[in-house]
Amino acid sequence: MQYDSPNNKGVGGLQTGLPEIRDGFSPQEIDLGRYLFFDPVLSGDGKIACASCHDPGKGFSDGLAASIGANNHQLTRGAPSLWNVGYLKRLFWDGRATSLEEQMQGPLFAEEEMNNTPENLLFSLNGIDAYKKLFAEAYPERDASSPIALNEIYTALAAFQASLVSLNSKYDRYAHGYHKALNEKEIEGMNVFRSFVARCAECHTPPLFTNQQFAVIGTPEPEGMPLDPGAEVPFNDKSMRGAFKVPSLRNIEKTAPYMHSGRFKTLRETVEFYTKGRGHAVPEGEQLYIHWHIWNPELSDYELDRLVDFLKTLTDETFTPKIPETLPSGLQPTINL
Repeated sequence: MQYDSPNNKGVGGLQTGLPEIRDGFSPQEIDLGRYLFFDPVLSGDGKIACASCHDPGKGFSDGLAASIGANNHQLTRGAPSLWNVGYLKRLFWDGRATSLEEQMQGPLFAEEEMNNTPENLLFSLNGIDAYKKLFAEAYPERDASSPIALNEIYTALAAFQASLVSLNSKYDRYAHGYHKALNEKEIEGMNVFRSFVARCAECHTPPLFTNQQFAVIGTPEPEGMPLDPGAEVPFNDKSMRGAFKVPSLRNIEKTAPYMHSGRFKTLRETVEFYTKGRGHAVPEGEQLYIHWHIWNPELSDYELDRLVDFLKTLTDETFTPKIPETLPSGLQPTINL
């Protein structure tokens, strides 16, 4: 709440203002959402929780190039981090959801992910007395004897996810005036990041380190995999073929591997991709509209190393929530299968 600059403007500057966050949730809603998030009762077979793919110990991702769903089904994209997700206007790599409530219904009810149904989800939770009590406490305006409703489940999960705020990294302390927060090499990396040569900050705009737009950068797919059309599909726009949402770089050192397909194992490999030449990894026969910021910066090895140093200053896990020791369902909290 105290982050915005007085002018609330600027592109890539140290004190660019924050967008509006999802807010107004009660502590009871947030804590209920925390239990639900770690509880495999939300899945069809009682084995997968939200935290299976969004592990707080791995930057709320899962450390996999492509996540694994129900019945060990191999998915095609990696799990995005949930840090600062309450600020985001579009969700999923391809931006097909515009709210946390809409987004969560995708994995909950997808056969290849959590493999549940709305009917079974309601049946399961309404059969657990401890959850009925927690929902009554979180939503006291309705009759305490009323059954748990779908919209209450979605709201509680959204409340918990919106509480995952990361804005107190070494970089933030530097941006707010404590210039000893960064060392010389980290400051050098920040200057490369913000430079017109590298242009990193024009898409990964502080303070969220994303402009929340979509970009075609021509990142290579894993060996043997066809081009992922990305945002072309939900937007029905051929100019967005191969486009993906610009991810936030907050806690980026915790969320390897990188890109939508997890193609790059390290931050060093990732930043090097951007200096190898515009469209160098586009498959033969594909005509992609590469974002104009992607060009040939020809950064030196030293500059790439300093970029990595700077990216590591964006780590802040101060508000990492506590994993419940026990759950209302009686099941064990499930993290990163």
